[in-house]
Amino acid sequence: MKGLNRERSSYRTGIFYGVSAYSLWGLLPFYWKWLGSVSPAEILVHRGIWSLVVCLLFLKFAKKIKIFWGLIRDFRTFRILAFASLLLTINWGTFIWAVNADRVVESALGYYITPLVTACFGVFILKEQIRSAQRSALLIAGVGVVVLTAGYGALPWIALVLASTWGSYSLIKKRLKLGALDSLSVETFVALFPSAGYLIFLEIEGSASFGKSWGISVLLLTTGLATVTPLLFFNGATNRLPLVTVGLLQYMTPTIMFFIGVGVNHEDINQIKLIGFICIWIALIILGRDLVKSSRTVDDRPN
Repeated sequence: MKGLNRERSSYRTGIFYGVSAYSLWGLLPFYWKWLGSVSPAEILVHRGIWSLVVCLLFLKFAKKIKIFWGLIRDFRTFRILAFASLLLTINWGTFIWAVNADRVVESALGYYITPLVTACFGVFILKEQIRSAQRSALLIAGVGVVVLTAGYGALPWIALVLASTWGSYSLIKKRLKLGALDSLSVETFVALFPSAGYLIFLEIEGSASFGKSWGISVLLLTTGLATVTPLLFFNGATNRLPLVTVGLLQYMTPTIMFFIGVGVNHEDINQIKLIGFICIWIALIILGRDLVKSSRTVDDRPN
């Protein structure tokens, strides 16, 4: 009985962590919007630097700082993480720019497409088997992207950049199988020197936003916490919940972003765009049902 209660408590805690992680990620557009007077490049470098500081503090507290130095000394792993750092920088920079350009809906589309990109990587790169429901979902999602492209009148490049960079980043992390804090600390360390150089340049030029007002300075200082906190919640969720549950919860993030873009920023969402999003949602529903069905099949197998 105690074991069952402990399992239920762990599950409830996992749900709390998962909802917290994806809610915080979904609400990040508000955070970057508050920094609208700061250039996206300056926000990006502050985010990287302060994320590194927060990661190292957590690793030091957990007595895992040796892992960080070990990854730095491992040339092969360091080289791969350096490429992951580039993908992460492109993803972060694109998202911050898109939010401050009032293109949150297109960003949401990118994170709706990401699981489908990841599925394609799994099939074509990792040679994973694909079921008929998954194939149908990918086909419908592809139709949705084509319709959305027609609705935008141009290629939705923000969505495609976000989806491709995060999907590629996820593929790298899956192959390396490292802890989130361990790898993120190295990835932000890679960008430390160019980031610090850029901030020094801004200070010399007199165009730096940091230090000009308490509000902006505090927001820039806390970009590290804003980045790492949901990541820690996410790790807590993955350690306590079935992967299928974590996967389904992830759609909270782009859904929150979508409603921020439409309801708060009043971004244009015409009928053609709406049809495209509906195609994406249908594809995700099919994928979700298939994930639940497949997980039940596995759970029902005799031990």
